[in-house]
Formats: sequence, structure tokens, C-alpha cells
Amino acid sequence: MADSRTTAEGGMATSYGFKDVNEGEKQGLVNEVFHKVAKRYDIMNDVMSAGLHRAWKDGMVAALNPRKEADYKVLDVAGGTGDIAFRIIEASDRKAHATVLDINGSMLGVGEERAVKKGISENLTFVEANAESLPFEANTFDAYTIAFGIRNVPRIDVALSEAYRVLKRGGRLLVLEFSEVDLPLLDRVYDAWSFNAIPQFGKMITGDAEPYQYLVESIRKFPNQEDFATMIRQAGFSRVTYTNYTGGIAALHSGWKL
Repeated sequence: MADSRTTAEGGMATSYGFKDVNEGEKQGLVNEVFHKVAKRYDIMNDVMSAGLHRAWKDGMVAALNPRKEADYKVLDVAGGTGDIAFRIIEASDRKAHATVLDINGSMLGVGEERAVKKGISENLTFVEANAESLPFEANTFDAYTIAFGIRNVPRIDVALSEAYRVLKRGGRLLVLEFSEVDLPLLDRVYDAWSFNAIPQFGKMITGDAEPYQYLVESIRKFPNQEDFATMIRQAGFSRVTYTNYTGGIAALHSGWKL
């Protein structure tokens, strides 16, 4: 499946899974996927990762190590249900402030309900907006995080440039995303699980296999670790690194605005 991946030169803007779509068409199709799965998003991630996404997200927040200060500001993009933002707030001893931005109102609605139940809504702001056009001034945030969302953004290069713009000097970008498996036996097992089991589990959970089919295919289209690191550098970030999780099923990418 590796040869189907897009590269640092682009291609995701016209890729809806394995289907080619017109420029500008992808965002609406992706929105529909997440309207369908919003209420069961966490279950979806459990299915997609066999539950491992929880440990990967914990690793992401540990790598961020948010400051325990009231003026520490994080922008969590494509984070509608609050999974990453809540972890960041807790890791800061409920001192940091997180702005959760998502293009999908259904996802944000789930996140706002969860924030109230957790008693941390005062630490959070929910914003419905596009990652390619952030409604914030330059040099606003100490950190920008996005988990399992960047591959659903049509123009990834534009989103990365926007991330760079809104970060303060010394600010950090962290991107957690499904990636390219680098262990020969694991890649075959993972492909079999992805293409055979995940859509069927999705159909059982939500009554619709199609969103899961798209999500599985979008993982295979996303640039591999080295190509995505190149894209982050091209957006202006320094000290760009990545860490593979579980043999490369996912990877955590890091960059700094210096």
C-alpha cells in the first residue's frame, strides 16, 4: 500500500481515500464523515487503533509537558471532542487554557458536553473554524496540537503555515497521526485488520461502513514519516523530529517556531 501514498509535494487536497475528487470537494465529504461518527468518535478511535490511541495521546501530552501557568495557551486543532485538550488541561494542573478548534460542529458539541461533565469548561474555548484559515492573530499560542486530524485537511501545507503563523516565538507544533508501518510482519497484519475488520466493526457500531472505509484509505494516502517531516520544515519549523509509536502505526511529529 506504500506506493499509494502522497508525498511532500502534495496530493491530499484531491484525495478522498483512494478516490480522486475535484479541488474543493474533499472538505464537504470529510465533514459528512465526522457528522456521522461524532457521537461515537472515541469508540471509532478504539476500533481504528485497537485501543492504543489512548496511550499514544498520553505520550503526546507528556512530550508537550505543558507549563502549569495560567498564561499558557494551547490551540488544539481538529480536536472537537476534547480528547487532547482535556489531557493538556489536567497535565497543567488545570491552569493552562486550551482553544479547541474544529470545522465540524457535531464534534464540537460532543466536546462541550464532555467539558461540562468534567468540570473544566472554564479552561476551554470551543471554536468552529477551518484549519486552513485560523481566526487568530499571529504569535498567539504557546503550542499547537493536532491528533489524527491533519490527514483530513485538504491543503496540509496551508494548515502547517497557519500553525506557524499563530504560534509565538519558541512555540511548539505537535502532530500525532497514523503513519507508515516499518515492521515487515506488522504491516501485513495491520493491512488485513484495516481493510477487512475496521469497516465491518464500523458498520456494527454506527450502521455505516463507508466512513471507516474512507478513514482507513486516508491513512494509506497520507505522506510517510520522512515526507511529512519535510512538509513541516517547509512551513518554517525548526528542530523537526518524529517518534514512531507501535512500529510506525502512528507517529508523533514535533517542530519549533524559533
